[in-house]
Amino acid sequence: MESDAAGEALAAVPAGRVVLSDRRTRRGWEVELAPYRIGVLPVTRELYARVAGGPPEGAAGDRRPVEGVSWWDALRFCNALSEAEGLAPGYRWDEAAEEAEWDASADGYRLPTEAEWEYACRAGTDGPRYGPLDEIAWYRGNSQGRPREAGGKRPNAWGLHDTLGGVWEWCWDLYDPEVYGGYRVLRGGGWFDEHWSCRASVRRRSHPTLRIDDVGFRIARSGAG
Repeated sequence: MESDAAGEALAAVPAGRVVLSDRRTRRGWEVELAPYRIGVLPVTRELYARVAGGPPEGAAGDRRPVEGVSWWDALRFCNALSEAEGLAPGYRWDEAAEEAEWDASADGYRLPTEAEWEYACRAGTDGPRYGPLDEIAWYRGNSQGRPREAGGKRPNAWGLHDTLGGVWEWCWDLYDPEVYGGYRVLRGGGWFDEHWSCRASVRRRSHPTLRIDDVGFRIARSGAG
């Protein structure tokens, strides 16, 4: 495990493969993955405010996951954090045209792909969750209707907290461009969701411009470190 200059811990994830599935289309597909690193926690309000200059409620010591950020906001944050640490930003985009490019050779921060997200969430398990839900996630059944501090629940076998529950997390991927155009993938379930949404395989989608109360993100970097 490593920590970047901003204090955000990253877990090393080994190479492997994961099978993704979609209940709506009843389709499954396998993805091979090279080693990468991924945030132990979703990006917190404290870190987001320090790097991006907002949101207004972000303050020192606020360890709740940042939420109400769009997919484009997440890309801007990744590039800003990369630049702050002297790394090569991975993204270029034209938001008005809804076009974005990812330079996979860049060493900076980025969003995980959907396959990387699910592989890291599962951490070698093959069931719907990596542990009993109340022990690993904040969701409607235990959050008391509000976002809770990141890292307070038991991590998975690879040391990641809150991949289920807490906030939905943006991924890089398009959800289904033939049907939903530019909508991007969300994973993980949130603090206001019922238990059935907090499963490793559940896919959700949203327009990349939308800012929703229970949607945040987690950062990643390519390579084994």
